Amino acid sequence: MRTLSDIDFKGKKAIIRVDFNVPLDDNFNITDTTRIEAAKPTIDKILKDGGSVILMSHLGRPKGKEEKYSLKHIVKKTSEILGVDVEFVNDSIGSDVEKAAKELKPGEVLLLENLRFYKEEEAGDEDFAKKLAALGDVYVNDAFGTAHRAHASTTIIAKFFPENKVFGTLLAKEIDSINKVLGNSEKPVTAILGGSKVSSKITVIENILDKVDHLIIGGGMTFTFIKAMGGKIGDSICEDDKQALALEILDKAKANNVQVHLPVDVVAADGFKNDANTKVVDVKQIPNGWQGLDAGPESLENFKKVILASKTILWNGPLGVFEMENFAKGTIALGGYIAEATQNGAFSLVGGGDSVAAVKQFGLEPKMSYVSTGGGAMLEMLEGKTLPGIAAIQE
Repeated sequence: MRTLSDIDFKGKKAIIRVDFNVPLDDNFNITDTTRIEAAKPTIDKILKDGGSVILMSHLGRPKGKEEKYSLKHIVKKTSEILGVDVEFVNDSIGSDVEKAAKELKPGEVLLLENLRFYKEEEAGDEDFAKKLAALGDVYVNDAFGTAHRAHASTTIIAKFFPENKVFGTLLAKEIDSINKVLGNSEKPVTAILGGSKVSSKITVIENILDKVDHLIIGGGMTFTFIKAMGGKIGDSICEDDKQALALEILDKAKANNVQVHLPVDVVAADGFKNDANTKVVDVKQIPNGWQGLDAGPESLENFKKVILASKTILWNGPLGVFEMENFAKGTIALGGYIAEATQNGAFSLVGGGDSVAAVKQFGLEPKMSYVSTGGGAMLEMLEGKTLPGIAAIQE
C-alpha cells in the first residue's frame, strides 16, 4: 500500500481528493467538522515536507452550479482547522484554476470549487480528470467516503499519475481498520449489525460469516428473524419477503460455527413516538398494536457478556430508534460495553451512518479504536467488494 511516507513532497504540488461533504446550517455554518479534521494529518505532512496542497471535494448533490453548494462557505472554517489561510478559486478547471495552481508556493493551500458543479465528475469523464491532474505533481486520495464511486476525481485521475499516486493518512487508516476486522483479527470476533432492514445488510452478513465467532443482530431487522422463527411481533417493522432469507442466514451461521445472538426481550411501544406508552415484553410475544423500538434489559445483559469477551468488534447499526430519547438506552448501553471492551484491549471498528451518529451523539467516539468516515464505502468493503478509488491507487 503506497502511502504518504513513500514520497518526499518538498517542492511538489499535491492534488488531494478530500471528503469535505460537511453538513451546513441555514447560515452556512458547518455543524460537524469531523471530515475536515480527519484530512488534517495528510495536509500537515505535505506542508511540513515543503510541498503545497490543492484540495478538491464535492458538497451535496447540486444540479449544476448552485450557490448554496459552493465550497466558498467552508473556506474560513477550513483555514481555522488547518492553521493556514486557505485560498479559494471559484471553479474546478479552467484558466483561473490553472493560474492559481501555478502560482501556489510551498506551504500554501488552494481549495477548488465543488467538483459536482460539473456533470463530468460523477460521469468519470477522462478529459475532466486529465484537466484536474494537470494541476499537481502527486495525486493523493484521502476520501474514503467516495472511494466506492468511480468518479473523475476519485478513480479516473489516478491513471495520469502512474508513479506518483498514494493513499492519504485517513484512507490508509480506513483500509487498515477494515482489514483488521476481516483479515488479521484477533479472536473471538464479534459483529454487531443493527438497523431496520435485513436486505441492506445481507451481503455483509454473507461475507463475514466465515470471519466472525459471534453475530449480534439488533434493531428493526430483529423482527424479520423473529417472525421467520414463528414469533409474534405485533406491529413491529418486518420484511415479510426476507423471512426465508433470515432462516437461511441462521443455517449458514450454524454451519460456520457462528453463534447468533438475537434480542430476547424488547421495549415495546403503542405508537412510533417518544411519548408513547411502553412496556418490556418477550421478543416473541409482542401484542398486536405494539411495536418493538429498543432492546430490552435481558437482551442487553446477554450482549454485554459476548462483547466483553471479544477481542475484535465490528459495530454497524443501532439497537433501537436512538433518535428518540426513550428508545436510545439500548444503543447507549451497547456503545458503553464496546468502549469497556476497547479499554480492556479489544479492537473496535464502528461504521455506517447511524452508528457513527450515535457514538458522536453520546460522546463515545474517543472510546472506540476507530470510527469510520464512510458509510457506503465501508459497507461495500465489508461485503467483500473492491472499491474503485482504492484499486486505482494500487494499480
